[in-house]
Amino acid sequence: MAHAQGRTRRFFAIVAIIALTVSGVIVGQASTPAWAASYPSWSDVKSAHRSEAAKKVEIARLKALLRQLEANVIAAQDEAQRKGQEYYEAQLAYDAAAYRAEQLQAQADEAQLIADESILQAGRIAAKVQRAGSQDVSMQLFFGGDSESDLLSNLGMASKVSQQSSGIYAKAKRDQNSAQAMTDEADIASEALKGLAEIAEQAMVEAQKAADAADAALAEQDGNQERLEAQLASLVESRIVTEQQYAIGAEIRRKAELERQRLAEIERKKQEAANGGSNTSNGWTKPSGGRASSSYGPRVPPTKGASSWHMGTDFGAGCNTPIYAASSGRVIYAGWNGGYGNFVKIDHGNGLTTAYAHIVSGGIRVSHGQNVSVGQVIARVGTTGTSTGCHLHFEVRNWGTATDPVKFLRNKGVSL
Repeated sequence: MAHAQGRTRRFFAIVAIIALTVSGVIVGQASTPAWAASYPSWSDVKSAHRSEAAKKVEIARLKALLRQLEANVIAAQDEAQRKGQEYYEAQLAYDAAAYRAEQLQAQADEAQLIADESILQAGRIAAKVQRAGSQDVSMQLFFGGDSESDLLSNLGMASKVSQQSSGIYAKAKRDQNSAQAMTDEADIASEALKGLAEIAEQAMVEAQKAADAADAALAEQDGNQERLEAQLASLVESRIVTEQQYAIGAEIRRKAELERQRLAEIERKKQEAANGGSNTSNGWTKPSGGRASSSYGPRVPPTKGASSWHMGTDFGAGCNTPIYAASSGRVIYAGWNGGYGNFVKIDHGNGLTTAYAHIVSGGIRVSHGQNVSVGQVIARVGTTGTSTGCHLHFEVRNWGTATDPVKFLRNKGVSL
């Protein structure tokens, strides 16, 4: 019992260290306060043209705003990278513990089988002794033989049976104790796994918040930088540019961007139709082109920082080729995830999730909370994170625990 308690304390001490390492940063550090800017109007710029002094003040203000926008984007992206790394490390900690818990449970199950066999043997001996006892073993020893040698032989046999039964009972007891100890250790590991799952889940939530903040900073920059640069140019070059003139140019650019998006959407639907129509089965489809290469399970890490246990399957798709949603669901993560690089995770309900890693920079085509359909293009293949070349790393998890994606998809009828 003391040994079991010691193992329990050690195991939960490790979990506590991991929790402090990950969640201490997540919870203990406050986010940087949002930066609110007051942007100049075109009337402000027009007024500044009236004097050199006013012009210098407005130029300095515009330059400062542009620098601040850039600084906000860099800071938000750095924070997203940091939180994404924490998420990645929390997931690795969970996966390592899950593998250990699985191994302990397998050992406990094997030990219980051995114990069951020992108990069965002990039961057989007990049954024999009981039957022999009902026939008066003493009378058989003294009167069952015709000679002194027969008596000695019977006595020797009885002694051997007694020794054998004692040994079998002792072994059965040892085997049962061993099985119970291993089962206790497996139960401890399984219970601790829940805490690590919660840490990984919280890390994912925090990383997604940071990714959203980075997207918001970039959107603010995109929404204001062009106008601020136009205002600055008008002052630096001492030329009057009206708000109407700027609006006309901005409208032309906006229409050009809408046309680009329309053509991209047509191409996306073509790709989805081609992918979904040819290889969709039971609501599931292959997540990318290319053959399955590095498979699920133990491996020699292909590069520094890569895990020795591959939690998914790699598909050798080319750079910038489409990544498809393997099934319909809701996007629960879209952003940076440490060694996984740019990463998308989809919830399909009932504890089932799929994940798509190493997406090319700028290649995520969905957002957090978005509903997607099977075969929809969600990203583009890249080589971000811990990667040695363009490919898709694809994972399937059931209540957080990884499973072999190839077997899973084949069981769904998807040809690979």
